[in-house]
Amino acid sequence: MKSKLKIASAQLNPIVGDLNGNIAKAKMAYERAKSDGADILVLPEQLIIGYPAEDLVLKPAAQTDCRKLAEDFAKLTKDGPAVVFNLPWVEKGKLYNSALFMRDGKITDIRHKHHLPNYGVFDEERIFTNGPLPDPIEFKGVTIGLPICEDLWQPGVASHLADMGAEIMISPNGSPWRRTAMSERVAALGEKVHNEGLPLIYVNQIGGQDELVFDGSSFSMAADGTIVQALKSFVEDYDIATWEKQGNEWVCTEAKLEQQLTGHEADWRAMCLGLSDYVNKNGFKQIVLGLSGGVDSAAVAAIAADALGPDRVWCVMMPSRYTAGESLGDAEDCANRIGCRYDVIAIKPAFDAFLDMLGPLFDGKPFDTTEENMQSRTRALILMAISNKFGPMVVTTGNKSEMAVGYATLYGDMCGGYNPVKDIYKTELFELCKWRNQHNPDDLLGGDHPIPDNIITKPPSAELREDQKDSDSLPEYPVLDDILFGLIEQELPVEEILARGHSAADVKRVQHLLYIAEYKRRQAPPGVKLGSKNFGRDRRYPITNKYRDEVPEA
Repeated sequence: MKSKLKIASAQLNPIVGDLNGNIAKAKMAYERAKSDGADILVLPEQLIIGYPAEDLVLKPAAQTDCRKLAEDFAKLTKDGPAVVFNLPWVEKGKLYNSALFMRDGKITDIRHKHHLPNYGVFDEERIFTNGPLPDPIEFKGVTIGLPICEDLWQPGVASHLADMGAEIMISPNGSPWRRTAMSERVAALGEKVHNEGLPLIYVNQIGGQDELVFDGSSFSMAADGTIVQALKSFVEDYDIATWEKQGNEWVCTEAKLEQQLTGHEADWRAMCLGLSDYVNKNGFKQIVLGLSGGVDSAAVAAIAADALGPDRVWCVMMPSRYTAGESLGDAEDCANRIGCRYDVIAIKPAFDAFLDMLGPLFDGKPFDTTEENMQSRTRALILMAISNKFGPMVVTTGNKSEMAVGYATLYGDMCGGYNPVKDIYKTELFELCKWRNQHNPDDLLGGDHPIPDNIITKPPSAELREDQKDSDSLPEYPVLDDILFGLIEQELPVEEILARGHSAADVKRVQHLLYIAEYKRRQAPPGVKLGSKNFGRDRRYPITNKYRDEVPEA
């Protein structure tokens, strides 16, 4: 029986569907673990096909390819460490989310995921079959449990493994980032570890996959729930931990403890990682965005520069007759600070031409949102023309407050491929911009203090008519965002939102705007999920919907 185990954790960034590329990453990690003298290498959940691969895992050809590559990979273990390898696995006509234990050149043990998450962003019950409670495996005299991600969040698996004599739990994971991720993991998994007295090695993937961002932040816990190993957040990372049997307990005697990120820096890095992986994994060389002189586009430009480098960011200022000189100056200042390409293309000739074309039809009608939206759609036409001609992907810049109440133009400022600030409320965005101006981590690719202070302090305006301010048609953002947070993230009855001090008129109007804007959100590009209820995977409301929570009259 071994009294010492060296367990390597490889926190990797797969590309969904890139089976050969993902296997190549796994092989590199294996060679490193072998060189380090590891006994076991642990890879993240579904690494070979990427997570979540959604209905791709239902494709028979993909299932067959995954299995063949896994069987070939197992041959590497003939003269090296064992491997915990996770993939979609077909057995007796049923598809499972399975952990393979590879050693001595072959697959010796298979354990299927027991608890399949079917809430929030997860949809595994529709895809996979629930496995039985997984029994532990024996490795060189050590009894090891292999719970897969959700198996540790729900009751049953950890206690079963303890009852069956497990000494250590090793868990591959695909746990996406959200602001509460670290506290939830430590609380939920720490409880299982403490209750069962079993140490835990938790290996999570990193990277952006459409709306989701995986932060990594892999860790290990001692039998009392103390964190004894921590890998970095939002980057690929690797560490080998030494575990020794001391009496009846396995103790971690050597491992690294990196700082795992929370707060504003975690939000910022999640947006950077989500955007960079979407751009890079889909093969775009550059992005282009409209830089208006407002906080939203300035924040997106700074995120893009941090994520991709200034040379891959192209900003275009498209002034109209209503654009203030201050906005022109702020946009240029922002682009100069970032160091990206910056062009000015006035939309007045195109807008005037549209007014002339539609003049006979619109004769006698007052200027309203029609003309405002025409300006936004003219700008979209310019950005899409640049995209088509030169190849950069258009990035949109609408924040969650605007998307919630429909303060955005279909086929206008909503036009584009991706939106890194889609899940950030306006008030949060101001705070994030302040944070970024005060911090300039070495590994971010942008510059110091990228967002001009005037952009942060001036009143927000879409500048689509004379002297326009956002507050002309919406409550002030602190009021709006608090109401929206109550309606969306907390799903509160309106009485509780009113009890916060909001007027009945504001609550009623904001609730109405939230529901009627659903059709717009369905046509919006994907964006990074940061909170508990992003528009899309988390919050799926019908477009046609007459329900309203009745707001009592004042």
